Amino acid sequence: MDIIENLAHWSSTFQNGWLAHYQQTGKIDWKLYVRPKNKSAPAGPGLDLSKSRLMLISTAGGYLAGSQAPFDAANDLGDYSIRLFPSSTPFEALAYAHTHYDHQAVETDPQVLLPLRHLEDLVSEGLIGQLAPSVVSFNGYQPDVARVLDEIIPPILEVAQAEKVDAVLLVPA
Repeated sequence: MDIIENLAHWSSTFQNGWLAHYQQTGKIDWKLYVRPKNKSAPAGPGLDLSKSRLMLISTAGGYLAGSQAPFDAANDLGDYSIRLFPSSTPFEALAYAHTHYDHQAVETDPQVLLPLRHLEDLVSEGLIGQLAPSVVSFNGYQPDVARVLDEIIPPILEVAQAEKVDAVLLVPA
């Protein structure tokens, strides 16, 4: 099953509509943006989380403030890179570069977008087998779905395979 049905059609619509308008005017017009639509959701078999290694993936644009470059949140075309940081990272060590959401909630309680301590509690209770060593973070603003598929998903899959992940929890910003 394709992650995005009719990706070639979507890409053509994107390039000839939203992107062409942006390239010609330098302005974003979300009325021209056509969201991809699937008739069926990509899915796999269910699994027992109590016997699984879970990886947290966040689109909050979080990064290690002292040692990682922030995401290029000012780029109108998006930043298609990822950042990894240890699941045990203290929240005080993180910063958030994503500029397309109000940061008040995450600054008040980082667990609204990075529920790491809650997940650790679920591991302690035996509801989740274990957490993956790394959190995957990326900036959730990417208008080009084809680039997400080509530039974000492959490195996430590499990390998930290297860390022997059984399941992921994606927390969108």
